[in-house]
Amino acid sequence: MSGPVPLSADEATTLAAAFKALGDPVRLRLVSLIAAHEGGEACVCDLTGAFEVTGPTISHHLKVLRTAGLIAGERRGTWIYYRVVPDVIRHLADVLIPTSTPLASCCTPDESDNPE
Repeated sequence: MSGPVPLSADEATTLAAAFKALGDPVRLRLVSLIAAHEGGEACVCDLTGAFEVTGPTISHHLKVLRTAGLIAGERRGTWIYYRVVPDVIRHLADVLIPTSTPLASCCTPDESDNPE
C-alpha cells in the first residue's frame, strides 16, 4: 500500500476551483440536492423550488458547478438533467481525509527531545 501523494500544482489549481465553486451556500445545496434526488440526477425544474432565487440565478450556479467539473448535464428534450460527477467528489474527499500513512515530518520530536 502506498502512502499519500502531495498534490501537484495543476491538481491544486483544479481542486481549488472546485472548492471555490462549493464555497457558495446555494451551489453547495445544489450539489447536495442533485446527489440526493431520485436516480441521482435532477433538472432545473426539480431544483428551483428549494431556493428563493430566480431560475436564471439557479442556471448560473449550475454553470459554475459544471465549469468546476462537479456536475455534468445531459439534455433531454427541453430540459437539462444534472448529476454529480462521483470521481471529482471522491477526489475532493480524498484530499480532506487523512490517510493511514502520513508523510514524515521534519518537526516530529524524537524520544530524546522529551526528557522524563
